[in-house]
Amino acid sequence: MDRTPPTLPPVLDDPPLGEVVAERTLPDRAATRTRRVRRRALVEGRRLGSAGSALAVCALALALAAVLNAPGTHKKAFNQPDGRTRDVALALTGPLATVSHALFLDRPRVGLQALAGRSGADDIDTEFGTGGVASGPPTAKPSPATPRTKPAFTPARPIRLYIAGDSLVIVPAFAILRAAAANPAIEPVGRVDGRVATGLTRPDVFNWFDEIRARLRSTKARMVVLSFGGNDTNSYMTGVPDGVSIGGFGEPTWTREYRRRVAALFDLVARAGAHAIWIGLPQVRDEALTGKFDVLNAAVAAEAGERPRSVTFVDTYLRFAGGDGRFAEYLPRPGGGQLKVRADDGVHFEPAGGDIVADEVLKAIAAAYDVTSWRKSRTP
Repeated sequence: MDRTPPTLPPVLDDPPLGEVVAERTLPDRAATRTRRVRRRALVEGRRLGSAGSALAVCALALALAAVLNAPGTHKKAFNQPDGRTRDVALALTGPLATVSHALFLDRPRVGLQALAGRSGADDIDTEFGTGGVASGPPTAKPSPATPRTKPAFTPARPIRLYIAGDSLVIVPAFAILRAAAANPAIEPVGRVDGRVATGLTRPDVFNWFDEIRARLRSTKARMVVLSFGGNDTNSYMTGVPDGVSIGGFGEPTWTREYRRRVAALFDLVARAGAHAIWIGLPQVRDEALTGKFDVLNAAVAAEAGERPRSVTFVDTYLRFAGGDGRFAEYLPRPGGGQLKVRADDGVHFEPAGGDIVADEVLKAIAAAYDVTSWRKSRTP
């Protein structure tokens, strides 16, 4: 019996095994790699596109915020001390503020400030509202003082008293009010207008010229007690007229500009029909600061001296000096012992010191106006 297995007919279209692998497997792997490369490229492309868009959105948001807040940023730059940093800040923020205003992009900020009761918070005062007073001290000299009859006031027609100034006026002001309470011919009007960290050199921080003008109009005061200078010992000033340059503190140009501002206040008070009493700056513990106060006192005293009929300068320099003529925190008590008259900071007044200032101010009021003869008319 023939046991030979039958021979199968060859498959003519079937290539050898090695050739099958070469023809089928290799093309599949290449296609897979190609697909993976394309997929990766697409994914990375999408990622790069998303990151770029995010950066663009962030940049746009920052630019929009800068334009919307440009007025406030520009004011902050304006209030910086003189120097390269301020110049660069102004150069960058000025155009932004102009664009913001031109495109009405600052209106939302203005509206929010109005709702918060802070209208005008971004305004920059470049003139301090003196009614067009020219730069430099007044050139017109008043005529020499001649004897005159002092206006008389009575309890039925009292003199109206208004007090304003920086932090140095606050303690003396309340002492003045206590002392004035003993004389019904003197009527304090309004509150004590004492504002910390203000003065005449920075009307952009607080404009005293506009404030005093408004208070004179509303109170009809005939006597105005003023005290400024504690915060005016720096070189930097705002509100300097266009085209005017000033030097450092105490230099002739600086002093001339400060005198112009003092003169503007004095003339403002005089035009309202009132008399101004200026409380001079006292000695302080810091001798360097005392020296600066001397510069301010000299400037004010000079302007007051040109207006003897409408201004009285109360000199407190020696009134608060010790036996050696220098700063004294304690002064002899009339009944013996020592009286603390100056605060621990070596600048401000204690209530006892305020009483000393009040006594000098009441003397000045009595020298300018008759507030006592009414007592004689009541004497039987």
